[in-house]
Amino acid sequence: MKTNADKASVLDTSEVDSAVRQGVARLIENIKSVIYIDTHKLEYIIAAQIAGGHVMLADAHGVGKTSLARALAGSIQWVEVEDETSLNSGDSGDGHGIKHFSRIQCTVDLLPQDILGFSRFLGTSSQLAFIPGPIFAHYVLCDEINLLTPKTQGSFFQAMEEQTVTVESKTYELPDPFFIISTMNLKGVHLFPLPAPQLDRFMVQLSMGYPDSQDEAAIIKQHGRDDAWSRFAPVITSAEMLQWQKLVDSVSIHTDVVDYIVACVRQTRHHPDVLMGASPRTGVKVSRLARALALLRGQDYVTIDLVKEIFLPAVSHRLVMQDASQSSIPLLEEILKTVPVSA
Repeated sequence: MKTNADKASVLDTSEVDSAVRQGVARLIENIKSVIYIDTHKLEYIIAAQIAGGHVMLADAHGVGKTSLARALAGSIQWVEVEDETSLNSGDSGDGHGIKHFSRIQCTVDLLPQDILGFSRFLGTSSQLAFIPGPIFAHYVLCDEINLLTPKTQGSFFQAMEEQTVTVESKTYELPDPFFIISTMNLKGVHLFPLPAPQLDRFMVQLSMGYPDSQDEAAIIKQHGRDDAWSRFAPVITSAEMLQWQKLVDSVSIHTDVVDYIVACVRQTRHHPDVLMGASPRTGVKVSRLARALALLRGQDYVTIDLVKEIFLPAVSHRLVMQDASQSSIPLLEEILKTVPVSA
């Protein structure tokens, strides 16, 4: 028999699930009012964000990557908090606030300090002030990341993994929420391939792809006007987004599902076409993404089918193939077909 406390707990959980679903529905509808994107892909991007991950868009030019990042950030009513991030960290800042959305246009001559920030003397005094770079924002679009030299690419490692930045031996916290959407050119000149450890830090890799003819015509009609974004406005608060992040841990994942993830990940390390298989971090990211996606869809547990759904976009970019021109997708599809599911 359920006690009154048990009934209250069930009611609270139901109310929370309903609030999350309604908030996510508003967010998706709002973004799709200005961006043409597959709903499932948009769910993966939102799930990656609330799971504490980052997204790589491997895509062609002009398909709406910048607009997508802008729409994500613009859909949130940001609650301004004074001293939102520890820019001081024992050092005096100069009043620079945290941006809601920041775009980093990558070029081969960009340096780490152009992204992270730098310290300078205040006027003629001997007092140093830290000038935060564009990485200090809630939503960061890193456009064409593989145009950066390896040294500058490396400036993202700590930010993506620890949500902090270290400049001149001083560590500064990045804001919460903190989310990077990075784009990568598939072809072109002056490209520097991202090292496997950096690709491994992206929770999911997606392609928005080209729209069909009907959607492309609608894009022209809507965005061929100056007022295309005139009615666009926030639909959720930053407090709601932070609450969703905290709720991810409440989604349960059965031992059998964890074992299935482990079996699939380990299988990537024993294929003759693979030079370097998926790392142990892969299983962590897959499970975290699955729990976040379940939360967005109003489920309180992760299913095998959900793992199968996200496995390709969550793992494909983590494998290093013997032949660099070979896609890892067919291999992963084979793994999903052959790895047995516990009864």
